[in-house]
Amino acid sequence: MLHESRQQLLTTDKKATQTMIKPSDASVWASCIRRVWLDKHQAGQVNIGVSDFDQLLRDSGLEYETAVLTKLQQQYIVHKAYSIKHTRELMQQHVPVIYQGRLLDEQQSLIGYPDFLILHESGHYQAADVKLSHSANKKSIQIQLGLYRRILNNQLPALVFLGDGNTATLGDETKPLVDRFITDMEALLAMDEQPTVRYSHSKCRICPYFERCTPEFEANEDVSLIYGIHGNSANHLASMGLSTITQLANSCAEAIPDVPHLKGYKKKHHAILQAKAYQTGEIYQLNDITLPEGMWIHFDIEDNPLTTTHERHVYLWGLLATPYSFNDFDYVWTDDETQDYQGWINFLEKIDNYRTQYSTFVLAHYSNHERTTIRKYAERYAMKDHATVVWLLGNNSPLFDMQKAVVDNLVLPLKGYGLKDICKHKDLVNFQWQDEDSGSQWSVVQFSRFLAATDPHAKLKLKNEILSYNRDDVMATRQLEEWLRNINSSKIRTIKEMN
Repeated sequence: MLHESRQQLLTTDKKATQTMIKPSDASVWASCIRRVWLDKHQAGQVNIGVSDFDQLLRDSGLEYETAVLTKLQQQYIVHKAYSIKHTRELMQQHVPVIYQGRLLDEQQSLIGYPDFLILHESGHYQAADVKLSHSANKKSIQIQLGLYRRILNNQLPALVFLGDGNTATLGDETKPLVDRFITDMEALLAMDEQPTVRYSHSKCRICPYFERCTPEFEANEDVSLIYGIHGNSANHLASMGLSTITQLANSCAEAIPDVPHLKGYKKKHHAILQAKAYQTGEIYQLNDITLPEGMWIHFDIEDNPLTTTHERHVYLWGLLATPYSFNDFDYVWTDDETQDYQGWINFLEKIDNYRTQYSTFVLAHYSNHERTTIRKYAERYAMKDHATVVWLLGNNSPLFDMQKAVVDNLVLPLKGYGLKDICKHKDLVNFQWQDEDSGSQWSVVQFSRFLAATDPHAKLKLKNEILSYNRDDVMATRQLEEWLRNINSSKIRTIKEMN
């Protein structure tokens, strides 16, 4: 029996833990320490919204957590905790399983919210969390479970119920990472000024503080704005007097010592050219671009990582063949996971039809994702020896990664080399998607809504939106192909000209 109302307990918890170090800080800390500082020191000054994709991940996580809870309830009596005090009372009663427990160590200013506390035969509790991840090796997971162990102060390993149905254990191996996390967090909480950080194209673009930090990076000409310059590389370059893009652009590769992620003449020379391109907007050609011969067919997939089978489901295999008009878009669609195998077989049949139709053809895609997916599907359905699969993945494969052709041969005035970075740039390919907000994560969200929809008209509308986005993707790679074919004859800066 609780001696206080649930609301009173929750209010007490909130007041007691406002300045505590929390496991939820770990994922932000692993990504950017400035964001941690801003979250702690300027809470409420920036409206931190949740994207539709992040909300989908949260909902999927809660759904999986509920499934694990149901399974535990079939084996044990499970008690839900409502506060730190209530958690302690339940632990003192030695109940078998505590759901949504709250752990507090006031001396170390640590607070943790494990999904479950499970009574061990030793009489102590093991913390357990539910994760969609298929691995417990992520920093944030190790820190979170390591913090629970530290607060519980026993030698029992923590448990992780992974998204693939397996259970992992984490023990003393997490201690060094947890020590470092706590030390950093204590320092961040004590700072009056925001910490110095470096730009990351992948991480900064999705950060709620992007608009706040980016002008500072640009005003300082931070070398981490340059594609291929990691934050650690930027720190080492700065210690050598190369802290700005101008300084890097005016340097020579031979004079730059090796630094982490930037070793050897080729990488250093490429970084210098990237700095020049950033400044001038020019394109630099490293080599002649050799494109394979044959009839080009553009290829792009849409897949869902949030499945009940815990295996990615390709719900759309998109293709664009000659003459590459709006109406030449072809595809294989599957309504749900139950049609996964049939979708894979239909895709292989389409490839066989192209093989019959054209003496040689190129299956052009952007990034290695399509090849990797074909390999995984062949493994999933024990079809590695299937003739079409052997051909697709063999030495004479028609698959051609256009991203590699770009990165290996061109230096572009960009911070990132994603398909949209290149194709949407008005001075490069200049292809625009019909839906400005569309993207791979957007597609997963739309497909999730498609699965949940019961109205046939709503389902059809969502399907057509996804098809439209995928058609734009393959039309974009077609436009990129044409742009690359014109590069060799264009008047752009080449390495020969520079030498």
